[in-house]
Formats: sequence, C-alpha cells, structure tokens
Amino acid sequence: MYIELLLVAFIIIFIVYYNGYVDKKKFLGQGAGLFGFLKEKDYDFLLYSKYGDRVYDPNIVFRKRVTKGLIASAIAFMFFVSSISYIKIIIAIAIGFLVFKIDYLDLKKFYKAHLNEIDSLLPYYLKSLEILVQHYTVPVALARSINDAPEQFVPGLKNLVARIEQGDSTVDPYMDFANMYPVRDSVRMMRLLYRLSLGEQDKKHEQMLSFSKTVSSLQLKAREQKYQARLYTMEKQTMTMLMCTGGAALIIMLIASFTMIGL
Repeated sequence: MYIELLLVAFIIIFIVYYNGYVDKKKFLGQGAGLFGFLKEKDYDFLLYSKYGDRVYDPNIVFRKRVTKGLIASAIAFMFFVSSISYIKIIIAIAIGFLVFKIDYLDLKKFYKAHLNEIDSLLPYYLKSLEILVQHYTVPVALARSINDAPEQFVPGLKNLVARIEQGDSTVDPYMDFANMYPVRDSVRMMRLLYRLSLGEQDKKHEQMLSFSKTVSSLQLKAREQKYQARLYTMEKQTMTMLMCTGGAALIIMLIASFTMIGL
C-alpha cells in the first residue's frame, strides 16, 4: 500500500515539475535547503582550493550536487517501477547518494594530491602581505594584496576586506577567513594579523617582528615539507624502477632456465 502511494506521489511530482507548474529554481533551492545537513564541513574550502575565484557561490554548486543525486535516484526508481520493493527503494536512494558524493570525493582526492602545494600558499602570501603592511594599514594592505594573491584565497579576501570596510572591527572577519581556509596555522596567523590591525603604535614594532618571524618559520616549514615530498617521490620512483628491473631480470633468468631444461 505504501509503495503504491509513493509511486503515485513520485509520478505527480514529476508531472508538475516537468510541465513547469512550479518554479524550478525555487524548487531546487528549497530541495537543497532540506538536504543542507548533508553538506560537508570542508566542502567550501575544498571547492575554493581547486577552483579558486572561479567559484561564484558554493551553495549553487551544492544545489547542483543535490539535483544530480535526486535525478539519479529518480532514474534508478523508474527502472524498478515494474517490480518495486523496499530493497529496491533503498538501492535507488543509495545510488542517488553515491552520485551526490562523487564530486566531493573528487575534490578530496585533488586536495590530497596537492596538499603540500595548497598548505604552502598561505606562508608565501603572508610574506608578500608583510611587505605591504610595512607601508600601509592592515585593511589597506589586504585590499591591495587581492590582485596578487593565490586565486584560492581571492574569494575569502574579498569577503574579509568587504566586512572590514563595512565597519566590522572585531576579530570575526579574520577568523571566518581562517575557517574558510583551514590550512596549516591559518587561525594563529589571522589572530596575529588582527592584533597588528589594531594599530597600537607602541606595540606595532614588536607585533610586526613577531608576525615576520612567524611567517618566516612557516615558509621554512613549507620548504621542508616540499623537499620531503620530493624526496619521497624520488624514493618511490627509485623503488619502482628497482622492482621493475629486478622483476625483469628474474623473468629472464626463469626463461633461460626453462630453455636450458628443455634442451
């Protein structure tokens, strides 16, 4: 009985949606809101890490993921209509969830492959910002740094500068930037930058020295990790080459041995 009702409801929704009796954009937006609890905490960060300023709105991209998942479930459900059952309904939902997750898993894979590169972006950006801070106030330096900043940080920087220009003098814009880009030491560096923005002249020199030393330390760590990553890659390539060479030599020896035995 419940399955028949579900089938009828699905057909009605499909007809109404297909014939344009409801606003498709509004319908999809509300659907994405209902599935908002499925949005991963690091999704926005991973999206910006891969696409940078090309991402206009992470929520729009998320809604597209939800839509693809719902369409995949609907298509799977259609295949099972002739012999519907609770197990097949669960399978259709699982297929939709898998389609929904594929984009996130792809972003996660990209981040892992470029982990050291992405984590090293912040120290080098902060080094260029440090030079600007020596000549301008922190808000002005942040605004001037946007054009030369890594594209991954541009959306967050624009939001940070806009909130400061709107009069938000709290630490929140800086912390929101750090939360948007949870790379190595981002929270600590944003706190230091906020203290530097307060403009206490008697402490500015000390704060500037502390900021500079921390940035240099982060750069050193980034270089070390980059070197370690290269070393690991070279070792891996060497081991692969040795294994291939050893395997080839072993195969040749076996072939030669079998040939001698055959003779």
